[in-house]
Amino acid sequence: MCTGVGLDLCEISRMEKLKEDGRFLARFFTEAEGAYILGGGKAAAQRMAGIFAAKEAFGKSLGTGLAFDLREVEVAHTESGQPFYVLHGKAGEMGGGSSFLLSISHDGGIAGAVCVRETADRSVPG
Repeated sequence: MCTGVGLDLCEISRMEKLKEDGRFLARFFTEAEGAYILGGGKAAAQRMAGIFAAKEAFGKSLGTGLAFDLREVEVAHTESGQPFYVLHGKAGEMGGGSSFLLSISHDGGIAGAVCVRETADRSVPG
């Protein structure tokens, strides 16, 4: 059962300015995410914006906003490139018992992400 949806947008140009700032990367992204972002060449800022939007969309799907460290919500990718969440710490506890679907897209200087929260327990508020 769908119990939450989160949507977020992020300007790619904003991330273009921040991607070289190691402190920003370390503060908001896991090491694996940083490697994925910086390995993107010309698409690095696009990747960074999409992952950042995905983290915010996760919080919105819970209805809590950013009530956790953003590094606790890790965005990974299947071999085919499909994004998915790996949850750690408080974010994992907050999302416990739920599964999350993630879609990331980029167009016209904007990256967007949608997170759908699914919970088997119908008593969980959506």
